[in-house]
Amino acid sequence: MTAYRYLQLDVFAHHPGTGNPLGVVFDADGLSTDRMQALAAWLNLSETVFFLRPTAAGADYHVRIFTPASELPFAGHPSVGAAWAAVTCGLVQPRDGALVQQCAAGLLPVQVTGPANAPTIRLASPAARLLPTAPGAVPEALRAVIAEGQGAELWDNGPRWWLLPLRDADAVRTLVPDMAALRDWSMATDALGAAVFALEPGSDHDLVVRAFCPADAPNVPEDPVTGSVNALIGAWLRQRGALPGKNGSYVASQGREVGRDGRVQVTVDAQGTVWIGGQVQPVIDGNIRW
Repeated sequence: MTAYRYLQLDVFAHHPGTGNPLGVVFDADGLSTDRMQALAAWLNLSETVFFLRPTAAGADYHVRIFTPASELPFAGHPSVGAAWAAVTCGLVQPRDGALVQQCAAGLLPVQVTGPANAPTIRLASPAARLLPTAPGAVPEALRAVIAEGQGAELWDNGPRWWLLPLRDADAVRTLVPDMAALRDWSMATDALGAAVFALEPGSDHDLVVRAFCPADAPNVPEDPVTGSVNALIGAWLRQRGALPGKNGSYVASQGREVGRDGRVQVTVDAQGTVWIGGQVQPVIDGNIRW
């Protein structure tokens, strides 16, 4: 067995325990894909990232992202957490507040502000694509509360998520999903899962979001706070000219229904790039033997 430095972070969290846990394994070049996947399954967090030496020109650092069941080309909370870890642990030095992350989805720009021991991270999501996949048999629990005149759409920014705008925030908050039906629907349509959302103007947020992925993570069927989903929803809202907040920026609330209280900062710039960010809290710093 080899000892690897290990962090466990809470991403999109204003204090520990309110966001989405992330496992971070450093200097993982000696681990095979199978061993990375096995460790991610054993940790049983929604995602674990593994730092490797960059192989692409222009990249400051390189990560691979695993759920307990599969590798993802991109995921939001692992990418924000990885950038935070790279800066705070001294792996990289931002150049005029900028970094470049290498992952399976390509090279992603990162913006870093604030002190090196507690930076604020914003990361550019891969471009969002609306896929022409027919929704097929949408689970009844979702069909019953979808917003009038809207339908389920499959969007892709690395992972593929069904997006469903619901009639109001209460419908999102009180939804009791049929996880078995969601699992079957996701598997039948080659999707990671489904996300629901609605406007919810509040003192500290503008939108409420929930994301379900029982096919990929049966032990974590509702993801606490999901960066890739929030980036896709930002693109969905921009397409319809319906971005809340001010100047293309807003805050989404996610996780309250599973005992968390995450906040995702979303900004859509003039070119249509969706940037996601939020606070990161360190929880565990040690070694892992694998």
